[in-house]
Formats: sequence, C-alpha cells, structure tokens
Amino acid sequence: MDLFSLANKRAMVTGGTHGLGMAMAEGLGEAGAELVITSTTPSKLESALKHYTSKGYKTSGYIFDVTDEKAAAENVEKIEREVGPVDILVNNAGIIKRELALDMAVEDFRRVIDVDLVGPFIMSRLVAKGMVERKAGKIINICSMMSELGRNNVSAYAAAKGGLKMLTRNLATEWAKYNIQVNGIGPGYFATSQTAPIRVDGNPFNEFIINRTPTGRWGDPEDLAGTVVFLASRASDFVNGQIVYVDGGILATIGKPANEK
Repeated sequence: MDLFSLANKRAMVTGGTHGLGMAMAEGLGEAGAELVITSTTPSKLESALKHYTSKGYKTSGYIFDVTDEKAAAENVEKIEREVGPVDILVNNAGIIKRELALDMAVEDFRRVIDVDLVGPFIMSRLVAKGMVERKAGKIINICSMMSELGRNNVSAYAAAKGGLKMLTRNLATEWAKYNIQVNGIGPGYFATSQTAPIRVDGNPFNEFIINRTPTGRWGDPEDLAGTVVFLASRASDFVNGQIVYVDGGILATIGKPANEK
C-alpha cells in the first residue's frame, strides 16, 4: 500500500512522549516515518526515546516549549539542520484546566489558550516555511470533541480547541496553493493512564461514556494510528481543512435514554 507509506518522510510530534501523542507517533513510525519528538520534560523525553528506539523507529528528541516563539524557532532550525526537513507536523502538545468559568483565573485561561492554540500556530508557521519552499507538507492539528461541544468546567480548553478547528481551516485555505494539507483529528474519550481512575466499574462518568458512545466502549489509543497515517500520507493529498473525529460515533448521535439497551 504505497499510498500510505511514509518511508523517507520525517514526522515531528509535539508532546509525543506519552498517551495519544505516543500512539500516533508509533503509527507514523510503523508506516516508515523518521520521528522527531518534542517535550518540555527531559525525563519524559528520555523515556520516550528509549521506547521508540526499542521498537526500531529512527527517533530524535528536542526539549523546548511550543509557546516560546524564540525557542521554537531556534529548535526548528536546529532540527532541520541536524535531522533534516520536516515533512509532517503533528501539533499534539496540549494542556487542560478543569475549573468552572466563574472560578478560573484569567492567567489560567490564557495559559490554556497559549499552549493549545497559540502553540500550534507558532509551530505551523515555523515548519510551513520549509514546506512552502519544497511545495509539499502535511500539518495535523489535534483538536477535540470540545471543538464542537460544550461541557462543564472546560471553558478554556473548549475555546482553544474550537479556535484550533478554525485555525486548521484557515491555514488549509492559505497554504493549499503550496501543496500543503492542513487537517485535524478530534479524539473522543480514550483509555489512557489519565482516564484510568474514572474508567472503573460503577463510576458514573465511566457509565456515561460507555452509554453515550454508540460503539459502547472507550477508545484504544491505537485507534488513532490509522487516521494519523492517512492524514500524513499521499492518500490524503486532496483532503484539506477537515477535522476527522475519532470518537466511536459520539458526535453522530443525540444519545439514548438511560433505560434503553
């Protein structure tokens, strides 16, 4: 399936040291891409690099904050000098602050927007310069179901992810003439170490997610691999400005009554 091959391609995954970011990076590595992983935490990056290397993926890592424009620019230049041009950028780095809007400090709201929305803009802009010169590139923004839906206590996160959806569409519009495709992935609720405490039997939220999802289960991180490979490969060359929701069907349905099987 050469259409989906990423051989001789270089993929940068921001925040790809754990969870969904790592699962997507593994998918890219399995498809043949050389990986460049970024992080703000040296210990996490070191552990992730050992993991990727053990799987046979050619991988390098860099420490910097995607919201620091100067540091990001210096590191992108360093990556392109030391490793090579970036063919695929996955803007995965992100944070969430769960707090009611009435209680949230403005500085916390701004920090979430900065990491989840401004960071992808900074990274996309920096990496796209080389893509424009080469007339080829793939940028994949990791959005969320909160790009479409509201929910209690995640106003900053939802605002950022809603903005990221529209940033994706606007960058796709601007850069399509350079043969750059900018798309997004919107993960649903996935079984990760972060959700482990609420995925126990009897937990109301666990029951809510299972009942709310037509598939009837939490997503497995590996469920994202095919989507990220598709959007990173030649198979998606005429797909642009789209958000692919990998959510088991949640966004397709209004849900069902609690007593309905």
